[in-house]
Amino acid sequence: MTIPGLRPADLPEPQPLRRVLGPGVIAAGVGLASGEFVIWPYISANVGLVFLWAAVVGVVAQYFLNMEIERYTLATGETALTGFSRLWRHWGLVFALLAVLANIWPGWATSSATVLTYAVGGGDITVIAVVELLVIGAALTLSPVIYRTVEATQFVKVGAVLVFLVIALFLAITGDAYRGLGEAVTHVGQVPAQLGAALVLGAMAFAGAGGGQNLVQSNWIRDKNMGMGARIPRLVSPVTGEDQAAPATGYSFEPDEANMARWRGWWRVANIEQLVSFVAITIFTIFLMSMLAYSTVFGADTASNVTFLRTEGEVLNQRLSWFGTFFWAIGALSLFAASMGICDYVARMVADNVKTVYLPGSARWTESRIYSLVVWFIVLFGIAMLTIGFDQPITLLVISASVGGIMMFLYSALLALLNRKLLPEPIRVRGYRLVIVLLTFAFFGYFSVLTLIDQFGKLF
Repeated sequence: MTIPGLRPADLPEPQPLRRVLGPGVIAAGVGLASGEFVIWPYISANVGLVFLWAAVVGVVAQYFLNMEIERYTLATGETALTGFSRLWRHWGLVFALLAVLANIWPGWATSSATVLTYAVGGGDITVIAVVELLVIGAALTLSPVIYRTVEATQFVKVGAVLVFLVIALFLAITGDAYRGLGEAVTHVGQVPAQLGAALVLGAMAFAGAGGGQNLVQSNWIRDKNMGMGARIPRLVSPVTGEDQAAPATGYSFEPDEANMARWRGWWRVANIEQLVSFVAITIFTIFLMSMLAYSTVFGADTASNVTFLRTEGEVLNQRLSWFGTFFWAIGALSLFAASMGICDYVARMVADNVKTVYLPGSARWTESRIYSLVVWFIVLFGIAMLTIGFDQPITLLVISASVGGIMMFLYSALLALLNRKLLPEPIRVRGYRLVIVLLTFAFFGYFSVLTLIDQFGKLF
């Protein structure tokens, strides 16, 4: 069965920034954990701030990828995964399965539980992580409009992290850290030898969103009613919402004067939304979290797991009696919210692809029901992994990040093809944006190959 063709329709009227602000905040909020709270501070604690230049490159590359993902959804209302499936029927399934492989491990819940025990002075990490996973499963399957729950959670989290960082800016970051920023400029293009290929790929992929999380910008802007997404049903709870069985295939507009004026309005506001939320928040938090780690634990004997966050908090408590505990509390909240966002986006990717491409005519298997099934699969798999003792957060996060980097290598090329082939000529990707997407493809391809060689070498 082929995917139905795009139906003709006019673009809806563009909305002001205040009404569409949210998808970029969710992307930054979900990313404010593995990369910003763990991987980049871990790198800075071990090699200093010399590699921070790569965080800026990673975030900027992801901004351009996100905008190409949004370009297709703004113009059609379809997700990028559905667009890929129009190029080859099974591309969407490939990325959905890679997203599951990258994110099924309970690394975020385990990290959150570990940091929470630092804040409260003890506790069983496995039990806390299991409870967190069950709470996430319940929240995502009982919310009437799931996007609103995820958005509200990430707004609270981002606000709390920014408050913490503003305080840290004045109370905890040392002059050495500010001077160390100069090394990030003078060492542009240089990769510290002690960082393995997998960690470099993971850090670049998780500088911001990373992996499949970039692709789900399609789903989030669609549920925010941006562009043609306003014509597609929202994802709701099959228990408490008004579920719909229709597959989410999209529309195509005639590039006449009126529609092109609306397109320019949507494209402008979508770019601004990503810049002021995703890019600004992500770079600010990566830099300050890394400078905080440098100010507290650089030069210390930091273990290759999240216990370096314990040392960091203890140093902060020595300087200001309550600040380290505040740091741990913010970290636990941040990692919990990331775990929720990741569970949401993986389930969205799978549900969207399975419903649209493989089960379009099924009244029983709605997108919402498939979504709920995937959410609980991720939750129960995570609980099973924790029960058998597979709970090393750094290892789990590097696995996730490496698979995410390989995904970005594949879909950056597909985005260029999709937005050159299937969109009306006046709105196709071209010029410097096309060059940047292709350079991103080459970069992630290079480090993906290095990572695979490195991992096969360790296996054999």
